[in-house]
Amino acid sequence: MHRHAAMPTSSAIVLDRTSPVALYQQLYRWFRTAILSGQLAAGARLPATRVLAAELGISRSTVISAFEQLLAEGYLAGVAGSGTYVADVLPDDLLHAAPQARLPAPTSGHEQKYAQRGSAIVAGLGALYRPSGPPASSWAFVLGIPAVAEFPHRLWGQLLYKRWRNLEARQLLAPALPGYPPLRRAIAEYVRAVRGVHCDEQQIIIVSGSQQAFTLLAQIILDPGDVVWMEEPGYHAARLAWAAAGAQVIPVPVDAEGLNMSVVAQANPSPRLMYVTPSHQFPLGVTLSLPRRLALLELAHRTGAWIVEDDYDSEYRYGGWPLPALQGLDTNGRVIYVGTFSKVLFPALRLAYVVVPPELVEACTGACFILGTRVPTLHQQVVCEFIVEGHFARHIRRMRKLYAARRQALLDAAPRVLGDLLDLQPAETGMHLLGWLAEGLDDRAAANAARRAGVNVEPLSAFRTMPGRHGLLLGYAAPDESAIRAGVESLAEVLNSLRRT
Repeated sequence: MHRHAAMPTSSAIVLDRTSPVALYQQLYRWFRTAILSGQLAAGARLPATRVLAAELGISRSTVISAFEQLLAEGYLAGVAGSGTYVADVLPDDLLHAAPQARLPAPTSGHEQKYAQRGSAIVAGLGALYRPSGPPASSWAFVLGIPAVAEFPHRLWGQLLYKRWRNLEARQLLAPALPGYPPLRRAIAEYVRAVRGVHCDEQQIIIVSGSQQAFTLLAQIILDPGDVVWMEEPGYHAARLAWAAAGAQVIPVPVDAEGLNMSVVAQANPSPRLMYVTPSHQFPLGVTLSLPRRLALLELAHRTGAWIVEDDYDSEYRYGGWPLPALQGLDTNGRVIYVGTFSKVLFPALRLAYVVVPPELVEACTGACFILGTRVPTLHQQVVCEFIVEGHFARHIRRMRKLYAARRQALLDAAPRVLGDLLDLQPAETGMHLLGWLAEGLDDRAAANAARRAGVNVEPLSAFRTMPGRHGLLLGYAAPDESAIRAGVESLAEVLNSLRRT
């Protein structure tokens, strides 16, 4: 450490004895500011604490407290038998890395930045729709978001507080794999009774959202090069999970009866996995017909393929009881059922579940450990109580009635205001409707313009990998009826403006 002259006279230090800030804190701040500004140079020797205390008219313990804080933070350095000095290297200097010369461009043979799976992820993200313009200012017509304002927040808080108040030490340990046993039992009872799923609690795997479920399944089922049949148009995040695993994703057209396998069955190799949303196809909203369900199951049985059934919002059906799950028709153990609480409770919960055939339980549990697929125990316990005490069923009944009214408000307003600009398609299930755009209107341009006007709509082409008819997806669960009517008016202005250009 270089030695410099002692610090300037203590008369430069000003302490305010009327301030609520303690004197040692004022002294600490003065020295820190003086050091950082260069008023006290690196290596400058500070006076002894007894001397400085006498000059300032304060207690020595006040000076010692300030010096100890500066020493602890690295602004000062103490040298035994010599005194206290300003440090040569300050902690603030370490927070800012020195500029480095630009690295040379990769040489031939080293251009690959990512592993193959990393490249697949980046390519998939690049294909996703990214809206332009400022964030939309209205709940109309945000896709996939429930009526969070109508969620029973106070009841949820009471359940959460009760659990936290009675928390046991062992509950602070890592969550159990593959999930909190009472919640797995409650989910098994629920899907058996409401969705017609055949399972027991041992087949339930708790995960943090459906996207994590797809990633988990991709890890244990798919090898690079395996074929995946994917609905076209379809849920792009699921497609990304299969592609990231190195799979060859083949688009399978969807028509009025759902997945049309006959189009691809002869021209493509047998799939290792088939992804479907049979109860309410995303994004077109159709239901997979019974003949096609049976054909899908027969193909899976014959080829040894797996079927991933994404049952993301089937609780909301407005023309009768929800349709039984595809998994309930499976007699050969080829269907993997994925359910989520994001749509029926609230998205921030990040809790979903997978019902796997018995032969996959061990592999899924191991993959959960490797991937860190664990949901906090406290959240699982609250969801469990919410289900067991009957709140879950009551909440769904209430939301089903609310969403039916909001859906009808959209169906009533759209033809009257939008006319032939957007042909809205009725659907008896879910939380969104599809509207076909008038000839000549581009759905991405319409979605971007609507966003700039404060309205959320999603372009259908964002969920396609091949060209097709243009349309918009309108979510009706989050906005109330007045917001729906206002959103339709704003959307009409946007589409009329685009038509004139």
